[in-house]
Amino acid sequence: MRIQIKQFYLAFALLALILPGFNPTAGAQQSGPVRLAVAGIAHGHNSWLLNRKDDAIIQLAGIYEPSKELADAMAAQYKLDKSLFYSDLGNMLDKIKPDGVLGFGPTNSHLSVVEACAPRGIPVMVEKPLATTAAEANKMLALSKKYNTQVLTNFETSWYPVTDKAYQLATDTSFMGIIRKVVVHDGHMGPKEIGVQPWFFEWLTDPVKNGGGGALMDFGCYGANLMTYLMKGQVPTSVTCVTQQLKPAIYPKVDDEATIILTYPTAQCIIQASWSWPYHRKDMEVYGEAGYAISSTNKDLRIKGRNSPEQVLVLKPEETNTYTDPFLYFADVIRKKISVPHYGLYSLETNMIVARILEAAKISAQTGKTVTLNK
Repeated sequence: MRIQIKQFYLAFALLALILPGFNPTAGAQQSGPVRLAVAGIAHGHNSWLLNRKDDAIIQLAGIYEPSKELADAMAAQYKLDKSLFYSDLGNMLDKIKPDGVLGFGPTNSHLSVVEACAPRGIPVMVEKPLATTAAEANKMLALSKKYNTQVLTNFETSWYPVTDKAYQLATDTSFMGIIRKVVVHDGHMGPKEIGVQPWFFEWLTDPVKNGGGGALMDFGCYGANLMTYLMKGQVPTSVTCVTQQLKPAIYPKVDDEATIILTYPTAQCIIQASWSWPYHRKDMEVYGEAGYAISSTNKDLRIKGRNSPEQVLVLKPEETNTYTDPFLYFADVIRKKISVPHYGLYSLETNMIVARILEAAKISAQTGKTVTLNK
């Protein structure tokens, strides 16, 4: 019997060595902090993770960054041990075997991150949007299905209590009725105007690395994500988009102003994405047949129901069961404490549709024509 047990564990160990995606603990809840690696740090949001020290939930296990200059700058800025840094993604993944990977590189790098992680059975969360094209998104979906791994997309508005509350009210037809119109405003004064880091500015204003758009890709994705969530995964009937370069001297290669109109059989959505707002904006208006929910901040919501007077709510995360920390959300998904809802804000299903909407918007802006989408 002892010989058989020993042979069993030897076979298990050999499988782990032979098959890069084989994980003998998959599906089991693990103890200790979740070990996360970072793939690319050219995104300005990298500080959300690199700034975390002595965290009981998240442990920074490794950082892949091909640019030595950027790696050295981040190591100095955040006082990180240089042993954490790797210039080869595959080598890092094989050496440290992280529980999950966060993509903080240019949007056009997301596919290569999933291509490296999925066969190794490593879940991935990338910064918004999921992909630069629908074709890239389709490849990620195929990899996710083939290797049964999660591919999530992180949007700041996913952490907002007002987003969860607006969804709750909008899906309660007794409160505001069927959704008729949604207006989403997202953006700021512009990447240069708010002083983003030079490495972030470089790819954010590059039509290849950012997927063929400026404000359209950077902030149009928020509205597409929110509307797909509110409509429970319904694909819009049509997409119409107008883009402009209001500041061509600063942004000569990409748009800095975009308006996207999505139509559905029973509703319409207007997405206003801009690098020309006079202030930072991430707010939304949801109108039903008989009521509305209008946000002004991440926690302030003005509502009116079918048979009720207007109220102003100041929401707390615990009142809406909102994860205000995306890395805690990712950690709980990895630990299988929670499951990603179908057509949830982070889900691959939702963000596949977002990729289709953004691609249709770019075509519409280029051709001056409305683009029809098939279900």
